[in-house]
Order: sequence, then C-alpha cells, then structure tokens
Amino acid sequence: MGADRSPEHAGAERYRSAGTALEVIDRHTGRLGWRAALPHVSVALAAVGQPGSVAAIATPAAVLDLPAALDNIERMQQRAQSHDVNVRPHAKTHKCAAVAELQLAAGAGGICCAKLAEAEALEDAEVGPILITSPVSERRAVGRLRRLLEGAAGTMFVADHPFHLECLDLAADGLGPEVGVLVDVDVGLGRTGVVDEATAVSLARLISDTRSLRLAGVQGYGGHWQHLRGADARLAAVETGMEGLSAAIAGIESVGLPVPVRTGGGTGTFTADVTVGVLNDLQPGSYVLMDGQYRSALEDDVDGAFAPALTIHAEVVSANHTGWVTVDAGYKAFATDADPPTPWPPGAGLTYQFYGDEHGMVLGGDGLRLGDRLRFLAPHCDPTIDRYDVLHVVDGDTLIGIVPVTARGRSQ
Repeated sequence: MGADRSPEHAGAERYRSAGTALEVIDRHTGRLGWRAALPHVSVALAAVGQPGSVAAIATPAAVLDLPAALDNIERMQQRAQSHDVNVRPHAKTHKCAAVAELQLAAGAGGICCAKLAEAEALEDAEVGPILITSPVSERRAVGRLRRLLEGAAGTMFVADHPFHLECLDLAADGLGPEVGVLVDVDVGLGRTGVVDEATAVSLARLISDTRSLRLAGVQGYGGHWQHLRGADARLAAVETGMEGLSAAIAGIESVGLPVPVRTGGGTGTFTADVTVGVLNDLQPGSYVLMDGQYRSALEDDVDGAFAPALTIHAEVVSANHTGWVTVDAGYKAFATDADPPTPWPPGAGLTYQFYGDEHGMVLGGDGLRLGDRLRFLAPHCDPTIDRYDVLHVVDGDTLIGIVPVTARGRSQ
C-alpha cells in the first residue's frame, strides 16, 4: 500500500485566506433543515468553530477533512487542465451539494449524477449543470423529468435505446432549448450501452431527428477498470475498451453528426484515459474522498496520489478484554462489499473486524480506553457515505461545519 499522503495539507491556508470554501460550508450548514433538530447534530452545531470541537461529534460519524478534500479537488483540476480535458466529477461518490459546489468552484465543467432522484436533490440545492449517467426508462418519470428540466437548464442525459428518447422527448416537449442526450456505448462493462457501431449510429440519428433533443456526444464508462492493480493493466484495458467507443464516434461522424462530448473514465483510469486520448470529458468520483479499495489498488501510482479525506469516527464503548476493544461502528457504519475498514492513520498495529450491526472489534488496542476516539478509512466511500444524513467538516481538531448528505438514499 502506498505511503500516507495526508499529514500535510496545502489547502488549509488556501481556504483560510480565500474564505470561499468556508463560505460554501457555512451556506450548506444553514441548509441542514430537519437534520439540525436531531439531538446529536444540534449538540455538535453548538460547538462549531471551537478548538477541540471534533470531540463534540457523536459517533459513528462521517467526517470530511476539508483541507485534504480541497487539495484533492485542486490536484484533479490541475491534472485535467494540463491535459486539456474537462473534469465532470461524479456526485454518486459524495452525494453532497457542498462538495459538488467546491468542485465546481475549482473549475469543474459540470457534475454527474447516477440517478434521476440524485439529480433532483442536487438541483434543489442549486448545483449544476448535471449529467445523469444512467438511462431513465420509466414513463412514470416523465413528469419528474419535466420538472427537473424546467428548473435546471443544461441538464443532459444518456440513452442506449429509442424508448429512453421517447421519455425524454415527452418531458422536454415545448420547453424551449433542445435537451442534450449522449449515446451510451458499452465499452466492456456490460451494464448499459449500445453494443455495436451500427446501433450507436442509428440512435445518434434518432436523437438528432427528435424535435426536443440534440445529440450532445457519447459516453463510454469502464467501471470494471477502475480498481485494476497496476497502471499498465489499466492502460491495456482502456486501450481495448476505447476501440469500441472510437468506432462508434467514427460511425456517427461519418453520417455528418458531431460528437462534441466524449465522456467516461474515473479516478483509477485518469492517466490511461488521457494517454489513449479518446475522451475529452472525465467523470472521476472517488478522488475527492478516497477509500480503502482505491488505495489498495492504485498504491503509489499517480492515479492514487490523493489524500484520504473521508474517515468514519468511532468510539471505544467496551474495553473489558485483553487483546481487543469494542467500538460503536459496525455493519451499519460502513459499506461491506470490500475488505474491512482500515484504522487510520495506519501504522499503530490496530486491526478492525466487524462485530455486529452496531459494533466493531479493534485488535491490538491494549492501550485503548473507554471513550477513546478512533478513525477508520472507509472500504468503499460511495455506499459508506450513503449511510449518513450529515457530513461533519473538520480542520484538525476543529469542527468547521455540518453539511447535509443531500442525495442520501436517492437511488430512484
């Protein structure tokens, strides 16, 4: 595993001097709504800004190291600019309007959402423009689509079947500017996307011929490449997968249709994506938070050179045995689709094991006592953060603010 990249954060001075990030956090703290009335949240809110106020956070809790997150955002933005590609971060990672706003303020050219409900939540928080990266295929969603389009000009969609276009056309009819639609192309993941050049061309023509829609480009996302170990392995996978996307682009252009946006990619394949050069619009998500899966897979590769900005805080609630203690964070505190959480920072000789729905066992913690607070690197950040209503934003031992996980549970 790569060395810990988190101890020094240049972003701390940047946001203190500019104030922009603090203003964003303050604004979204003010949007907590019903969450602010929760007893454990209200107690922490009363301590915001006080030295040592991290201790006021009730555990288990999702905690964002703001300087680390800002450094990650800036690093990704600089990489994108140096390769002349647009970065369109995927909000399915953090589901948080405050984090999305920080990404947009740094220069991101839009935000991705996985589902319609996720986009609705972020649009309500005035975040955009949004690209919904999964096809919307329900006629009962037409009314929701129309409301989204009425409130969020510039929202784009993907499609891999004419039925998706029917839904979008019904929703967009009479609203004015044509709605941008991208042809979703399967690059080997097999989850969504047209599977051959001829179908891509046919769908592109249909988009172009539909009165309320316009062809905005193509999408080719290789999610199965993101955690491949080794930069060479990821490059080989991207080279193979992009052959199909390149053929689709060439076929669409051969019938006189433009393909301005060529989007896909992710945190793990950034270097491979810009090396192959087919994509001009990248959708990294996890880089802003990082997690155990990415750190294990990317190790010291440049694609993994992002600080772990999200940790789950837990507290020792029982210490009656020799060799282990019990903390208050179990299955309900972490995603469980990967290895167990990693005590953070590493190197203290601690190991975590799940110990039930509400508890975890920490081995090697003979020196730990009741009430001691521990941090854990989430195994998989996307589903982990979906377990929490709020994100506690900190700088060192100071709680800076508490912001809503805006799109928590919005998978519809």
